Amino acid sequence: MKTVNIYTDGACAGNQNEENVGGWGCVLEYNGNEKELCGGEVNTTNNRMELTALIEALSALKQSGLALHVFSDSAYLVNCFRQRWYKGWQKNGWKNSQKKPVENRELWEKLLGLLEGNEPHFFLVKGHQTLKDGGAKANAAALKRFKEHNDEELKLAAGGRGFTYKRFAQVVDYNNRCDALANVYINEHRAAEEPEGPAEPESIE
Repeated sequence: MKTVNIYTDGACAGNQNEENVGGWGCVLEYNGNEKELCGGEVNTTNNRMELTALIEALSALKQSGLALHVFSDSAYLVNCFRQRWYKGWQKNGWKNSQKKPVENRELWEKLLGLLEGNEPHFFLVKGHQTLKDGGAKANAAALKRFKEHNDEELKLAAGGRGFTYKRFAQVVDYNNRCDALANVYINEHRAAEEPEGPAEPESIE
C-alpha cells in the first residue's frame, strides 16, 4: 500500500469577529514528490480553515486505497478521527453531546467521503514549533512529547514504530511551511484592502 504524507494548517485573522479573513495551506508528499496548495476565504473560522486544508489535500489525490499519514496542529481535527467523535455525531443525527447541531457538518461529511477507501492515520503536531540548534540531543524533549501525544497512532501506522528524530524534524518543517501557506491568502487579502496611499488634496483656486 502506498503511503502519502499530508501536512495541513489553517489560520484566521480576527477569528472571533464577524468580519475576518482566513487561510489554509497543505503539502502532499509521496516518494520525494511534493504538491503545495493554499487558499482562503473571508468571514470564516480557524476550525473551518483547518478542515478545508485537509479537504483540499484529499481532493488532490488521484487514487484511493492509500495509507494517509495526516499531520496537523489542530486537536479539533485530529481528535475527531482518533477518538471517533463523528461516529457519535452520525448516530445522534449530527448532534453533539450537548444535543446541539454539530458545527461544520458539511465539511465533516465531505471529509468522511474523501477518506473512504483509504487508511488514514492522524498525528498531532505542536504548532509554530522551532527546533533548537544541536540536533537530536537538543530536541530530545520535543521528540518525546510528539511520541507521547501520538503513541497509539505510531504503533498502528506503517513505519511509525521506527519514528526517528530526522523524521520528526521533517514534520516540524512541513508544519511550519503549511502555516506560511495558510497566511498567503490572509496577507494578500490585507494588502488588497489597504489604501494605496494618501489621497491628493483637492486644489483650491
